[in-house]
Amino acid sequence: HVQLVESGGGSVQAGGSLRLSCAASGLTFSNYYMGWFRQAPGKEREGVATITSGGMPTYADGVKGRFTISRDNGKSTVYLEMNSLKPEDTGMYYCAAGRKFTYPWNDPRDYNYWGQGTQVTVS
Repeated sequence: HVQLVESGGGSVQAGGSLRLSCAASGLTFSNYYMGWFRQAPGKEREGVATITSGGMPTYADGVKGRFTISRDNGKSTVYLEMNSLKPEDTGMYYCAAGRKFTYPWNDPRDYNYWGQGTQVTVS
């Protein structure tokens, strides 16, 4: 069965950095586009970034220039490098896998598999 396992979350001060990882298993990773979403308490899940199977990234406006999404198909892993973190970046971060890239890229309904999430807290 398909598993997505996130890691790398934690608590940091504003201006700090974190690197999230998501290891996938049970699927042909290179065939999937991958996304990172986040959800703060009381708010809807929002798209942070996505990357196509070919490695083309797209970012939410609020993280452009601060976050970088990348993937290593050989390791079946997608990463999210987060720099210049702000308190508003706080939330549970989820990775997701989708079979067919669609627009808009940040609709959670278009992703087929989800991880359990990793908490990011910026103070």
